[in-house]
Parts: sequence; C-alpha cells; structure tokens
Amino acid sequence: MEGGGTRTPSDFLRGIRGKRVVVRLHNGTDYVGVLACLDGYMNVAMEQTQEYVEGQLKSNYGDAFIRGNNVLYIATAK
Repeated sequence: MEGGGTRTPSDFLRGIRGKRVVVRLHNGTDYVGVLACLDGYMNVAMEQTQEYVEGQLKSNYGDAFIRGNNVLYIATAK
C-alpha cells in the first residue's frame, strides 16, 4: 500500500460506501448496486440494486436490504 500503511478489511468497506458493489450470497445469488450502508453484522443496504441468479438478471430493485448471515462476500463491481 502507498505510504507503507496497512489496510484492513474495515478500511476497504469504509472506502467502498457509495460505490457500485457486488454482494454474493451463500446460495450463489448476486446483488449488484450502490452500497448505502453496512453494519458490524455485515447487514447491507443497497440502492439501484439488480438481482442475478446463475448470471441472469432476474429483478431490479430500488433499495435492497440483505441480512449479514447470508453474505458470502462483498466486492467492487467492474
């Protein structure tokens, strides 16, 4: 990392708030949208959300709330 500092997962999550992300659930479903809020339990609030099942767009949502115990990972969207 620049400046020799160590970057933690918390730093990453703070840095992506307000950006487009992919949230993958344990069942393989992906939600792509703008990360609005995230708490210590990994509960996720998203805006402009799209739901993908097996790579196919299934639904469009304005806002989506995902319970943290369902989240496998969060990544920045390309």
